[in-house]
Amino acid sequence: MPKYYEDKEEDGRACGGVREDLRQCLLESPCVLRENKSPKQCLKEGHCRSLQMTFFACKRSMVSLSSVFSFASIL
Repeated sequence: MPKYYEDKEEDGRACGGVREDLRQCLLESPCVLRENKSPKQCLKEGHCRSLQMTFFACKRSMVSLSSVFSFASIL
């Protein structure tokens, strides 16, 4: 089960739980802890790739839904 279900406050932002898991994954990765690189640099190098893809898919679904509603309001 994802970590964001365990005793966390509600984020309120879209995809907040996945965002928090991605953040934790990067901060706990050997890239950040041992190599002292920034989380952004580690993300570019491919660390926590599955969570990054999940976060991207979540954000993309939010854009897709909003474009559907925008299009419906035009009609």
